[in-house]
Amino acid sequence: METVISCEHLTHYYGARKIYEDLNFEVKEGSIVGLLGKNGTGKTTTINILMGYLKPQSGTCRIFGEEVQRISPVTRRRIALLLEGHVQYAYMSIEQIERFYAPFYPKWNRDAYYALMEKLKVAPGQKISRMSNGQRSQVALGLILAQNADLLVLDDFSLGLDPGYRRLFCEYLRDYAKAEGKTVFLTSHIIQDLEKIIDDCIIMDYGNILLHQRTADLMAAHPGESLEDIFIDLTGKY
Repeated sequence: METVISCEHLTHYYGARKIYEDLNFEVKEGSIVGLLGKNGTGKTTTINILMGYLKPQSGTCRIFGEEVQRISPVTRRRIALLLEGHVQYAYMSIEQIERFYAPFYPKWNRDAYYALMEKLKVAPGQKISRMSNGQRSQVALGLILAQNADLLVLDDFSLGLDPGYRRLFCEYLRDYAKAEGKTVFLTSHIIQDLEKIIDDCIIMDYGNILLHQRTADLMAAHPGESLEDIFIDLTGKY
């Protein structure tokens, strides 16, 4: 399988504070990989480095074989990014915002968007401003899926989602990614439900990676425990 994301010997500091040193990991084509860690451990920093928004002190990151600091526009179009936050243009309806975004993305897949909206049981004419925070987050995620990118990068995608919406989206994301052959790299500090969707688990603590393992192998080695239990054992309680 092609290596979609490669980070080698990544080191970054904010002033004198070490975020991490000699960080190494890969994401293979067609896999769903979760970078898990408590708040402040460097998950969003890693996303910003991967997207070329931040230059590390040392180390190299590549996406689809290109160094992220010099990534081409053609390769950039293969990546869909969701940073923390909610959908913009909340004055629009479900249908209006889909029509607004569609012309910007040549491979736009409106079916992926509307399938998720159907699961939310919202009408096309419903105004986003009248939706709950969890529903708004789902609209943002639906717009990301509709971009039909080869790589989805989701930073703290479950932020603002209650357990019901989080479970709904986890199931939908897994089915969508596997059916369409997408690669997904996601970060989260909320571990519940993730063992059902991520193929590979990377657990990060302050300064380094504590574990990088196939999720199925990890769960088999800890019978009777959830991924959340294992996470807490490794990183300490929240």
